[in-house]
Amino acid sequence: MNQKNKHCAACARLFALWLVCRAPSAWALASDSDQPIHIDANTASYEEKTGISTYTGNVVFVQGSIRVTSDKLVVYSRNGEVEKLVWTGGPVKLKQTPNEGKKDITGESLQAEYYPEQALLILKQKATVWQGDVTYTSDMIEYDSRNAIVKAGEKSSDAKRVHVILTPKGKK
Repeated sequence: MNQKNKHCAACARLFALWLVCRAPSAWALASDSDQPIHIDANTASYEEKTGISTYTGNVVFVQGSIRVTSDKLVVYSRNGEVEKLVWTGGPVKLKQTPNEGKKDITGESLQAEYYPEQALLILKQKATVWQGDVTYTSDMIEYDSRNAIVKAGEKSSDAKRVHVILTPKGKK
């Protein structure tokens, strides 16, 4: 196989993996999981043997109302199914619309992980999530969108505190 064909085959595998990433995203609008994923980055690589694709440099991930920006995105897949997405780098910023007419959820952290099968989003290290007048800040924030449960903090340590701000309506 010549160099040009190898490059085309690698691009085709990256595109196929990109299409596979369309796993349901229950942490956003119901229609988001039906939308294609768009990933823009300065570089992209895919290692077929491990099923890992890596995107680096000004990474922008968009699926429907979901938008995540970071320095790096690593997608782990097995047998053509995405198991985990990990965003890292300075800082990871996310935004999504939970329901039509509701205020957007925004957040940031130094690392974010998403497990499509469990519909679980985990923000780690200096994590903050805002929605309207509510702010959560902790070293770890988990969002189980299947059961609509937000957990902040770590049970293993009382030293790592959770800070929540609830602003009364009309007072900002």
